[in-house]
Amino acid sequence: QGRLVESGGGLVQAGGSLRLSCAASGRTISSVTMGWFRQAPGKEREFVATITWTGGTTHYADSVKGRFTISRDNAKNTIYLQMNSLKHEDTAVYYCAANPVLGTTSLAAAWGQGTQVTVSS
Repeated sequence: QGRLVESGGGLVQAGGSLRLSCAASGRTISSVTMGWFRQAPGKEREFVATITWTGGTTHYADSVKGRFTISRDNAKNTIYLQMNSLKHEDTAVYYCAANPVLGTTSLAAAWGQGTQVTVSS
């Protein structure tokens, strides 16, 4: 079945940067759209960014546009989320997803277990 494993989360001060990784094992993600989502305490999961299998098209939530960059390395079966100028409101558990259904925040072929990002103000 395969797994998606996120890493790179942690505690950072506001204005700082983090780079999240999502590595796939037991499955190839090189031919599917991949995405990042996040869920803050007491809130619904929300869309962050997606990237097509070629990496040629990306989409971002308005709240992260200009600060976050999604990318992928198909040779490494891995996607990334570079997060700059982090804000307290970016605090959440970040999940990667394989082949997410556009317009939803819960439907995807596979989900990772999540990695915690905490931004101190």
